Amino acid sequence: MVPTMVLAADGTRDANRWEALEGLAAAVADRGEAPVVAAFGPRSGFNAAVGAVEGPLVVVPAFVAGGDLASAEMLAGLDLGGRFDAYATAPLGAVPSIAADLARRLAAAGRRPGDGIVLAADGVHDDEERRQVTMVARMLSRRAQSPVQIGFLSANAPSVADAVQRLHRHGRRNVSVVAWQLLDGAAHERLQEEVEAQHVTAPLWPSEPIVDTLLAQHRAAKARLAA
Repeated sequence: MVPTMVLAADGTRDANRWEALEGLAAAVADRGEAPVVAAFGPRSGFNAAVGAVEGPLVVVPAFVAGGDLASAEMLAGLDLGGRFDAYATAPLGAVPSIAADLARRLAAAGRRPGDGIVLAADGVHDDEERRQVTMVARMLSRRAQSPVQIGFLSANAPSVADAVQRLHRHGRRNVSVVAWQLLDGAAHERLQEEVEAQHVTAPLWPSEPIVDTLLAQHRAAKARLAA
């Protein structure tokens, strides 16, 4: 029996974000590889959606590590009740195909050689998320052939604005900000409105590598459940 994929994220913050989550769930379901249930917070609704799934299930975060504090906190409270037929995967992190997509978005946004680069995350929930964000920055640095600074929108330092200003002070006249966010919404709007950068890339979704990676996580978890 193919485990149900439960796509998990906090969906309470704005209509654009909710629409993007629904579109992502539909794209994953359209691949026909697994049944998909959308569990898009608040926490009570998320837990109820997980509890209503009959048979084996895999909870797959619909967010990137360090890119969504509210969703990370919601998922941290997940209680699978000792179910032997359930497994929760980690948020999307330092995946080469996703790093390559970031580099493509950076080029498409108009970044030129010599421009500074800031990877903009929401905030890290734990040491593993910090490690993943650092690895993403290193992957992007290799592809862009330029140093990449990390900045945060909340909870952690340095802020995105501080990271951009630091690059300006060190002679980088133009700075491009790469959004380490899966979905459109209020957090991305803040980047565009508050940060003095020449370019801000679009969120990672929509893109085929995201769907590919979510399904790869599901397949790996399915193998673990069958072992």
